[in-house]
Amino acid sequence: MKAADLPLLTSVSRPTLHPDGSRAVVSRIRADFAADDYVGQLWTVALEGEPAPHRITRGFRDSAPRYSPDGSLIGFLRVSAGGAAQVHVVDAAGGEPVAVTDAPVGVTEFRWHPNGQTIAFLARVPQEGRYGTVTGLSAESEPYRRIVTLRYRSNGVGYTTDRRVHVFLAVVPNVWGEPTPDTAPSVADVTRTESGSAPGTDLAVPAARPSGLPVARQLTDGDFDHSGLAFAPDGSRLFTISARHAGRDNDLRSEVVELNLDDTDTDTDTDTDTDTDGVGTVAPVRTTVRAEANLSISALACADDGTLWLLATDVGATGRDFVGRVSALYRSGAPRAGSAPIRVTDPDQTDPNRLNLDATGEITPLADGSVLVLNVSRGRVELLRVHSQGHVEIVDCGAAVVTAVDARDTTIVAAVQSAATSGDLVLARAVLHGTQPQDIEPRRLTNFSAALRATGLVTGIELTVTGRDGYPVHGWVHTPPGPGPHPVLLTIHGGPFAQYTGALLDETQVYVDAGYAVVLCNPRGSSGYGEAHGRAIRQRMGTLDLADVLDFLDGALRAEPVLDADRVGIMGGSYGGYLTAWTIAHDHRFAAAIVERGFLDPEAFVGTSDIGDFFGDEYVGTDVALVRSQSPQAVVGQVTTPTLVLHSAQDLRCPLSQGERYYAALKRGGVPTELVIFPGENHDLSRTGHPRHRLQRFEIILNWWARHLPSALNHRRNDEQDHESGHPVA
Repeated sequence: MKAADLPLLTSVSRPTLHPDGSRAVVSRIRADFAADDYVGQLWTVALEGEPAPHRITRGFRDSAPRYSPDGSLIGFLRVSAGGAAQVHVVDAAGGEPVAVTDAPVGVTEFRWHPNGQTIAFLARVPQEGRYGTVTGLSAESEPYRRIVTLRYRSNGVGYTTDRRVHVFLAVVPNVWGEPTPDTAPSVADVTRTESGSAPGTDLAVPAARPSGLPVARQLTDGDFDHSGLAFAPDGSRLFTISARHAGRDNDLRSEVVELNLDDTDTDTDTDTDTDTDGVGTVAPVRTTVRAEANLSISALACADDGTLWLLATDVGATGRDFVGRVSALYRSGAPRAGSAPIRVTDPDQTDPNRLNLDATGEITPLADGSVLVLNVSRGRVELLRVHSQGHVEIVDCGAAVVTAVDARDTTIVAAVQSAATSGDLVLARAVLHGTQPQDIEPRRLTNFSAALRATGLVTGIELTVTGRDGYPVHGWVHTPPGPGPHPVLLTIHGGPFAQYTGALLDETQVYVDAGYAVVLCNPRGSSGYGEAHGRAIRQRMGTLDLADVLDFLDGALRAEPVLDADRVGIMGGSYGGYLTAWTIAHDHRFAAAIVERGFLDPEAFVGTSDIGDFFGDEYVGTDVALVRSQSPQAVVGQVTTPTLVLHSAQDLRCPLSQGERYYAALKRGGVPTELVIFPGENHDLSRTGHPRHRLQRFEIILNWWARHLPSALNHRRNDEQDHESGHPVA
């Protein structure tokens, strides 16, 4: 695969199954260079026989499909070019989609009410006068912001305290009814403003609103955000995740709140929540899982029997101890009674297959009371079925990474990734009588990556290397075709509590196609290997993790003779940028380095990063000497390796100043270096940035390696200049 093949990378959404189990609908999204954006539509996939998968919508970007409870409608999010995501519904048999929402800055998530007549959704509510709520008022002309909290911005969003995420409820329009045309303007629509206005300036016309669009009822308000939605089985209550306790600006704890949708409910057990700082809500609200449970909650679901299921992480006595903590599955059998949730999976135990339970993604309840959840384990993401008492079984999906799942009665369909696909659907298996699994091989339902495979994909060689202290380090080696020796790129993932997997990675494929062997591993600090592995580098970054990546590199060089041990480069982003910068200050074997969006200066991280109030404190500590002992900026004077620094102008996770300070220090030290800054991009440039910028990024990276670590397929001619047009450097 080449950089120009990025549009062939197709991602698929969480599938939604029709209630009768006959078919699934999924969104298929890809990069488009012409639009310089991500485009895609909904596809329907039959689970048995014909027809073949086919497109059923034609929007610019249609995503997140969900069947209505009776299967007659499909709800989804539609984004127009340059617009914000809005909920739409369409006849499941086909037809013209109808808009449900017109949220000023878009909808992030939605769920069907059990009766299928309303939809709950999450949307940011902008303060009046900001974010286009006043026509013609630019961002530069908006009123000032007064900041009184530690957390007020988020990477990829910007300011958050003036546009909190709230819960809404909207009536589903009749997609089979008579269309309502927009009303033509008339003199009666015009109103007078204050007397004394200059002639010709005292007329104001109300903002236009699409005809027939339902008016959504806002269910929450106040100075806090919400995430996740789960209806009670009878639809009388709606659960969501928030942080409303007094210390929410200083810890990572969250709560589950219950919104009462039944105005006639006079149940005496419903003690109205009183810990909301005196801020009222549109719907009666009660906290069912409190901050005292000491959980950071990432997902929730409500089963048919009323059991509330949670994915959550225990954040320790301080409420901030998140480093390397794995997520567990919790349940609450009587959420209305306010009982503490019970932990069902134990992060300290493993099952007979040596699975470290680290739950992620959504929770999918099954009819028998068990649930499906994703588990991060040793370079894989597996689908687990977890029973209410904690028994766990693996659901075979035939792929390295499961990204999402849906289930109806006896049918389970999963979205997967592997070394041969960036996204496809599989029929995983059936569940008989709600209890016993039927042993059938998973069956692929789509073939969305056929064109991508035709570019020539390379499967990695899985390898475990015993480190200098006897610790096993797990990873992969990807090699180009041919006898070699091939120059080597050591790549380091971000996080640090993340993992490389055996699934297809565009970075690796592009570099292998350019003639490089790629070495990557999951050192201590990574996810998927248990809490001890993840917490091993807490307040000692650059120690065990440095040893692990170098030991794995040396082990790979010994194991694979086609690798050229004398010609090695190193690169990484975010935490990978940190460890790259730290490594080249202590090991000078590398021909060159690329430090991208790095966590490089822990001292300057506080007050500039959107996670600066807690991330550095937990990972490198607060003692000045301890922090400096783990800081790449503090040892930048030891670097002699030619280093390219890549950063994005709107990165709020590892702010641009991190890269700028590091680059300036390299420049002052006489190190060959360049700084490349991408405008309009945030911390996620390499994953979700504008397609043209992603292409340019690959070109810049390959150009850097062509100059400092040329391969047989990636090298510079003598007449080429170092700085080509279109690749400006400072």
